[in-house]
Amino acid sequence: DNPFDLVTLVVAECEPAPGMQSEHTAILRLAAFPTAVVEIAAELRLPVSITKVLLCDLLAAGRVSARHPRTSAVLDPDILEQVLVGLRNL
Repeated sequence: DNPFDLVTLVVAECEPAPGMQSEHTAILRLAAFPTAVVEIAAELRLPVSITKVLLCDLLAAGRVSARHPRTSAVLDPDILEQVLVGLRNL
């Protein structure tokens, strides 16, 4: 099972090493800060499916970590009502 989806955030755990595949090197540079899988694929101009395979290689080697973005907290219905009233008053 692939741990990556389009919005999984990838972070490099190390610098690129000599002799690495050029795609792996590019991913590590792009992921110096948390970067979504879809952004990495776009920057590399590769299909997302290929990007996920490359990311799995790096994850297995401990060169990247992956996490899903935080989900937003459940909104308070009172706050939503106040926003709705405010919008109607515009």
